[in-house]
Amino acid sequence: MTQRAVLIALRLLFGLLALTALGSQFAVQVQAGFSVLNFCSYFTNLANLFAAGVLLVGAFSLLTRREPSVAEDLLRGAAAMNMAVVGIVFSVLLRNVDLGHLRPWINIALHYVMPVAVALEWLIQPPRTKLTLRQMLLWQAFPLLYLIYTLVRGALVGWYPYPFLNPATAGGCAGVAAYVAGILAVFLLVGGAALTLGNRLNEKVAAAK
Repeated sequence: MTQRAVLIALRLLFGLLALTALGSQFAVQVQAGFSVLNFCSYFTNLANLFAAGVLLVGAFSLLTRREPSVAEDLLRGAAAMNMAVVGIVFSVLLRNVDLGHLRPWINIALHYVMPVAVALEWLIQPPRTKLTLRQMLLWQAFPLLYLIYTLVRGALVGWYPYPFLNPATAGGCAGVAAYVAGILAVFLLVGGAALTLGNRLNEKVAAAK
């Protein structure tokens, strides 16, 4: 089996795994009376959904032997950064938090398996074009918009998806600000690492041709 065939299979496998896990948990949450909007307000769910789409589009590109565009490389990089941060934040801040109705296998799939799989996919097939720092900063747009949405909505409805974003459980607004600053720093560090590794691997692939 060629490397291309293996990459197609892996993209399909993990893309469908994420969709299956999200769909299964959505059914569990709805049956338990959980708000659909609240379900869609978890960064983990949004990041996994985005990553699944990127993986499946990438598999289709390989199947049709179409060269990935710069936009696709940017989306893959954003997915890799988001999923890596999902894994880091869960392991550091949420591993011992009560996960409610979250099924154990879904927890493992979304918080452990998918972050590793998407990060490795970025390294196995690095971007075809050299990406810039400015492009990496564009990756921060979604986390920032998510943060604004979460804090504004939380203040209005009194519900937050994560305890470190809730002033009542994070030590007030100062505590939330400290957590936010730390997490945004992680996004920048992870994004910078993904950019650097992607460009270096791109150079190695180009030199080997």
